[in-house]
Amino acid sequence: MMRVLILVLVWTVGWCSTAGAVEVKYWDRLPLAVPLTVGQERILMLEEDVRVGLPSVVASKLRVQSVGGTVYLKAAEAIPPTRLQLQSVKSGDIILIDIEALAGNESLEPLKIVAQSQTSEVETVEDSAPAATPVPVVLTRYAAQNLYAPLRTVAPLPGVRRVPLDKSAALSTLLPTERVTIKGLAAWRLGDYWVTAVKIVNRGPAKVLLDPRHLQATLYAATFQHAYLGRTGTPEDTTVAYLVTHGGDLKHALLLPPPTPEAADHES
Repeated sequence: MMRVLILVLVWTVGWCSTAGAVEVKYWDRLPLAVPLTVGQERILMLEEDVRVGLPSVVASKLRVQSVGGTVYLKAAEAIPPTRLQLQSVKSGDIILIDIEALAGNESLEPLKIVAQSQTSEVETVEDSAPAATPVPVVLTRYAAQNLYAPLRTVAPLPGVRRVPLDKSAALSTLLPTERVTIKGLAAWRLGDYWVTAVKIVNRGPAKVLLDPRHLQATLYAATFQHAYLGRTGTPEDTTVAYLVTHGGDLKHALLLPPPTPEAADHES
């Protein structure tokens, strides 16, 4: 009995010692040094879920996993000093880290990264002055950057969050007079405004001029990535539209009901 008790005490002390060995670094706009040991996984703990942007030259050398605000890094071979970007999925804020992987046997403790001043600065700005740019404009810009711009150039947008797409929405009714297919890509929400990015592909032989007034939906704003669609099969036959709604998502803004199976059979 005494031997079992001693073993339990030893295990408990050892576990507590390991669990408490967490390095803390504060992000204040200066890149954080994060050393790695080849073949050993290092854990980064953040305050929210993040996406990791890394150069292609290290993609095959570094295993990266990001789950629920925790990032797991494991280098398969030596990596020279390289900068990675950790972008908040919720706000778009970016934290810069400089990694370097060296051979060795040193076991590196988990690293907790705390954003030291971002939250207070954002709250101060929001409380002291009204937004200079209308929400639909910044939402549209944010959506376009997320789809087309490199990760490092996406401007942070406090308060924005990505929302799931309703796949039951009949987006084909948005432009019923044109031979196009429409598919939802992604959607974001900021306050009472939603922006939904949809891909539009021309399926006809003629050029299609895009006019927001032809969209069959109650929209607060609509922006096309391009002014027209080229005929089907050309590089210009595809574009993206950013549709802003107020008080609900795009599905609730559609004016026309989805086509019935009978109507589809009759048209064919």
